Amino acid sequence: MRAAFFITPKRAMMVKTVGNPMSRYISLLCLALLLTACGAKEAADTLYYNGTIHTGMDNEPTVEAVVVTDGRIVFVGSARDAKPYLPASKVNLEGAHLFPGFTDAHAHLYGIGRRETTLNLEGTPSLEALVQRVEAEAKRLNDGVITGRGWIETGWVEGRFPNRFDLDRAAPDRIVLLRRSDGHALVASSKALEAAGVGPDTDEVEGGRIERDEEGMPTGMLIDNAMGLVAQLAADLKGDARRPALEMGAKVMNAYGWTGVHNMSVGAVDVHLLESMADEKALPLRVYNAIDEGDMRILAKGPRRASDDRVITRAVKIYMDGALGSRGAAMLAPYDDDPSTTGLMVRSPEESRTLFARALRDGVQMCVHAIGDRANREALDWMQAAFSDVPENQRRIADPRWRIEHAQMLNPVDITRFAKLGIIPSMQPSHAIGDLHFARARVGKKRLEGAYAWNSLIKAGSIIPGGSDAPVERGDPRIEFYAAVSRHDLKGYQGKDWHPEEAVDRVTALKMFTIWPAYASFREDELGTIEPGKRADFTVFADDIMTIPEMDILDTKVMMTVVDGQTVYKAGQ
Repeated sequence: MRAAFFITPKRAMMVKTVGNPMSRYISLLCLALLLTACGAKEAADTLYYNGTIHTGMDNEPTVEAVVVTDGRIVFVGSARDAKPYLPASKVNLEGAHLFPGFTDAHAHLYGIGRRETTLNLEGTPSLEALVQRVEAEAKRLNDGVITGRGWIETGWVEGRFPNRFDLDRAAPDRIVLLRRSDGHALVASSKALEAAGVGPDTDEVEGGRIERDEEGMPTGMLIDNAMGLVAQLAADLKGDARRPALEMGAKVMNAYGWTGVHNMSVGAVDVHLLESMADEKALPLRVYNAIDEGDMRILAKGPRRASDDRVITRAVKIYMDGALGSRGAAMLAPYDDDPSTTGLMVRSPEESRTLFARALRDGVQMCVHAIGDRANREALDWMQAAFSDVPENQRRIADPRWRIEHAQMLNPVDITRFAKLGIIPSMQPSHAIGDLHFARARVGKKRLEGAYAWNSLIKAGSIIPGGSDAPVERGDPRIEFYAAVSRHDLKGYQGKDWHPEEAVDRVTALKMFTIWPAYASFREDELGTIEPGKRADFTVFADDIMTIPEMDILDTKVMMTVVDGQTVYKAGQ
């Protein structure tokens, strides 16, 4: 069986034929005449029909049918007008709702996969429950290092961080390392501290903090850069051994309905693995990589692209500060619940300004983690200085589309600066519905006026690509969409001083997970809306998330995930 091009009235279509060359030529001629006589526009791969197609286009938000050929959309419109196409297959949506493919604009693919295979502490309801889970894990693993992630202490009845003595009680004389959900703090057991040589005389780490008791002894809590003191103890995977976690991460994302991910803090090894997976047709997810600063050398020749752009690497991720929950976010004034600290800046202006100038000249997009109001202000200041240092005629691209990742706590006077400077605030709505339970205690009522200020940023002219920050959060697009339009937690609670006016409408929320991530990754011409010529990436929900009650958004079923016209997830299969 050999491939030949059948010429239809509008385009060439590759099909499989048999027989001698003359037979194939005659078949081609006859098919072309038949299609023309029947009024057929072209042979196609797939027709999606009998549901509501949400295009993401303001001028025609819904249609009845979409036709896909070779992974591209060739028709969008009414079921009647779709009839002249001759699809090889049809997908009956059975009343479901098809949307442009949802893209998570900030997640950690490797971490999502590892969450499934290590001790997952999400939802741990108390410190005592944490101890019990570690104890069970210690019994399951007779020896070796115990690692886990996902605990959050803010709702615990004990009202404190875990410490080394808690871990020692659960797993005596074992190395235990448990990251907080935000990834900016961990608690280590006494054995772990001993193995790493961390004691009362250990110097503080720049950009980090060793929590100590009244006698100066480490409690086991290590904040931000101080986590590096025990990093060598973690049973992290190396080289090709990391591939199963990446595969698992992609599988999990597909099942949630994501067609793409902006993959943050990626090492060179994972870039190569993802590219290999894509070349082998083993990566069912579109990946846009922002690499670690230390691996910036792989962008020396410009953006990297693999397997028909299934994997693109063109950004660098750096950190300005820590996280709010662990009081590592850099604030302009001391924390209300701990006046001894204003958080942690983990970079200097000199090194950042040099990096930014290099990035502008090399055409590298910067993705800068900034959570506290001081970190965000200084990030904007340093970016503005870099723009002055490197005029447009010295840049590889005129529109760098730099991003500040999280942009959680802003001084209101800085909100308009994002749009004026062309800096994109890349934000994760679920952070707001989790942080509402402790943020007021951390920073006080007044500073909440610039917290998670989605609507204010948009009104000032910004776009907000929405993400999840998984595995920091669950990584479910339904939760993210709900959080954006509701600004209540998963039980419907909001509390006072949480500025409900900062929630967005559903049309805007849809943009946050479709066209705006496309723009933030330089792909708005190919992704983000359903219109002819764009890639056929679709997310299908059972219900209409644009109209159903807010709480029902959380429970609607993901029916199908489609990437480049291929179904990569289907409910029940």
